[in-house]
Amino acid sequence: MSADNKLISVVVADDHPIVLSGLASLLQTDQLFLVVATCSDGSSALRVIREAKPNLAVLDISMPGLTGLEVLAAVKSDGLGTKVVFLTGSATDEQIVRAVAHGACGIMLKEAAADSLLECLHKVAAGEPWIPADLIDAAVERESGRRVEANRLEMLTAREKELALWIAEGLSNKVIARRASVSEGTVKIHLHNIYQKLGVPNRTALAAVALTHLDHLRTA
Repeated sequence: MSADNKLISVVVADDHPIVLSGLASLLQTDQLFLVVATCSDGSSALRVIREAKPNLAVLDISMPGLTGLEVLAAVKSDGLGTKVVFLTGSATDEQIVRAVAHGACGIMLKEAAADSLLECLHKVAAGEPWIPADLIDAAVERESGRRVEANRLEMLTAREKELALWIAEGLSNKVIARRASVSEGTVKIHLHNIYQKLGVPNRTALAAVALTHLDHLRTA
């Protein structure tokens, strides 16, 4: 290695031992990377980042202790120069949107080829973000749609939210009427009002919306 080349220090964190070991081994095949620590949880990763101040931190989004997103938020809050790259097997649209909004420099899927990961880290270390446009655009579009749906759910009454949950369970109007102690005609009126408020055409579409927002409906 040329004396002009400066090593790129990296902290790696993942709660899966095999992934963690494999990632560290991959980085060690590149003479420009120096793995200063491997961590199995977010809390230890943040501690090491604060102490070692590496150039890069390659983190899983979901980890015990602190999530990757919480580590990113702390890194930004502390004003550290460490660039954060998320390597994830599966991330929700909300996690992807939050990662970009909070300043992640890269997002890679674990299914990506090893060469792609090394290229990503070199680019990020050089100051170029690695945020796949197709991944982000799709996540933003879906997350925006979910937020619109969640806002519309706020227009439902407590009884209507209860009916939406029963529709998500696949219950018939007859069973719903019995549970709610009302007539089937009243159930149909409630459903019509729900369809109007949410902008959905039928009970199948309503069930899909309700299943997407179960926690919201249950806690509302």
